[in-house]
Formats: sequence, C-alpha cells, structure tokens
Amino acid sequence: MTLLELKNVSVHYGRIEAIHDMSFSVEEGEIVSLIGANGAGKTTTMKTISGLLNPSRGSLTFDGQEITKMKAHIRVVKGISQAPEGRGIFPGMTVMENLDMGAFGRKDRSGMGADFERVFTLFPRLAERKTQIGGTMSGGEQQMLAIGRALMSAPRLLLLDEPSMGLAPQFIKQIFTIITEINQQGTTILLVEQNANQALARAHRAFVLETGTITHSGTGKELLANPAIKEAYLGVG
Repeated sequence: MTLLELKNVSVHYGRIEAIHDMSFSVEEGEIVSLIGANGAGKTTTMKTISGLLNPSRGSLTFDGQEITKMKAHIRVVKGISQAPEGRGIFPGMTVMENLDMGAFGRKDRSGMGADFERVFTLFPRLAERKTQIGGTMSGGEQQMLAIGRALMSAPRLLLLDEPSMGLAPQFIKQIFTIITEINQQGTTILLVEQNANQALARAHRAFVLETGTITHSGTGKELLANPAIKEAYLGVG
C-alpha cells in the first residue's frame, strides 16, 4: 500500500527553485533512500514532507489523505515524525525529558510505556543515561536520542535526515543496523543520507537527486551496481 506520495512537487526559497516537479512514493514497510550531493534538495524534500516548508506547486498525500497544506504538528499526530539533520535535541533537557517531548502530541498515553521500552531496547545506552543532560552526550548518543525521540510519537513514517553525519565509524555501523531493525519492527522509513553505500545497501528502493530533480531510481541493489552512481557517489571509478 502506498503510504506517502509526492506529485509534481516544486519548492522555492524566494526566486530560487530548490525542488523541481518531484514525484515519488513510499510504500508501507519500505526503507526508501534519497541520495545526492550537498544542495541537491534532499533536506528541502524532508522539510516539505514534515510540513516545515510549503510547496509552491504539487501535492502530498499520506495514507490516502492530502496533507499539502496540513500543519507540521498535525502531521506528527497523523503518523509522520522526523529526526532532523543536526539531531536537534533539546540540549538542556535530560534523556527522559527529550523522549517525553517526542510523545507530546500523543493521546494514547497508556501506550507510552511500551514505546519507552522499545527505545531503550533499541538504544541501551539511552537506558543507562536517562537522567543525563542531552547536550553533554557524544554525537553518536545524541543521534540515538534524536531517533528515539522521533519514535516516541509512534510514527508510521519515520523521516531520517543524515543520521550518520559527524559520527565515528563504529557509531555509523551501529546506527544503520538499528535503522534496519526499526524497519523490521514495522516502521516505514524515508532516509536521506550522504553515506550512499550504507543508504543503498539498506534501501528497498532509492532515488538520486541532482539540483532538485530525481535523475535515477531503482532498488538499492540496482543503484549500487549502476556505474554512474558508483563513480559519482560511491567513490568507484
């Protein structure tokens, strides 16, 4: 079933067109990856889906309902949650307080205990640091907290924007293993990531963005094997 669909979406910053006539879909249960160079429009796409930016043209549909003009906080309630680029945790709050903020819009407060348990099972380090102030944690730990906070809204679609940015190699491998586990537990994932090898290896399907336009699409394996993609994004000539 199609969970998210973008149709002919364009987004402008003033006179500058950051996304041009973009169309793609995300099926329920998938990991879909967006890859591309800096400035290709990846983060703009994510912000448009989460409701932080409004498209100048086109439409967005989530679970069969048009959400093009829906406010960002309502999209969270509907089931779209984002762990943003740069993590965006509340640095002066504890781990538990950050996770509580992720569940702010929930009406089923009785189900929160199970989701806390899920987050602490996925990220045992967070369980060990429940009372630690978020801003004193390492980059990898803050990324875990950002993803955990997003999961506390019980999303059907999890948007992950550059989850490996600035992380040490051991954390990168761990984060991508957990992303796969989250998906296997039933959460659909849209992933923006500059580590194209990891992003494509985990993806059911993927799209390549260049200057706001989709130029290639296919399964993760197909794009990993594409000579043009190898040369441009995988460091293989």
